[in-house]
Amino acid sequence: MALTAEPTWRARGTARRGTRTIRVAASAALAGAAALAALLVPLLFPLDQQAVDLTAKLSPPSADHLFGTDDLGRDVLLRSVYGLRVSLTVGVVAALTASVLGLAVGCLAGALGGRTDRLVMRAVDVFTAVPHLLMGIFIVAMFRPGIWPVVASVGLTHWVSTARIVRAEVLSLRGRPFVEAAISGGASRRRVVTRHLVPAVLPQAGLAAVLMVPHAVWHESALSFLGLGIPAHQASLGTMINGARGSLAAGDWWPTLFPGLFIVLPTLAIAGLAGVWRERINPRRRSELVL
Repeated sequence: MALTAEPTWRARGTARRGTRTIRVAASAALAGAAALAALLVPLLFPLDQQAVDLTAKLSPPSADHLFGTDDLGRDVLLRSVYGLRVSLTVGVVAALTASVLGLAVGCLAGALGGRTDRLVMRAVDVFTAVPHLLMGIFIVAMFRPGIWPVVASVGLTHWVSTARIVRAEVLSLRGRPFVEAAISGGASRRRVVTRHLVPAVLPQAGLAAVLMVPHAVWHESALSFLGLGIPAHQASLGTMINGARGSLAAGDWWPTLFPGLFIVLPTLAIAGLAGVWRERINPRRRSELVL
């Protein structure tokens, strides 16, 4: 039985590696296409955010308008790309902001330990108790509608998960031989943190930042859908879906479907790439997956 089981395990492992390769290729191609579209389309096809064409309103998908037009005659494809650009900008900048804050707080709590660790983590618990969307609405409401208030709301409400991950990694690293050797050699606490602990936790913090980008995209879309994020006249995936609710009720599906796909597909692609990264920085998980 053992002689026949081993080739079966190898065949299953080979099949799973092949499936993972296809998934990585598809995710990378989709994420690259979204990034190129968000970067190049606004340069090649400038969009007048205020322009309307009521003679072409709610035109179904055709050769002239591949994704059709909305209730004001605006091209859905072009506006979706502009909205994707806004969402990716908010997602990347907010994820970097939250990751830097989480890295600093996690390293502070894990490196100092003791009473400082307990006080910092109790503050993190209090911060976690407030729903992210509610706190984001409160932050956005203090400013005029625009991209940067949304970035601030997402970045200031999503750092706690990174802080917990970084703190756990720092606590596990404090007992490692290379850290104890540095302390025995007379290295200061600051040097141990900056030269040993921070570089060791950067892969986990980077993975948390990548996984945060899709979440930030959805958060921005939710705020814009509620009318609290991007101004209504500016192309945003959330505002486009909100404005197309009446058209959907009348049977015109394209103004809602395509902006929704521009939210779902890029976030799935980024999540797929982040999953592969997680497998690479966790060898035990990778070995389990290929059995």
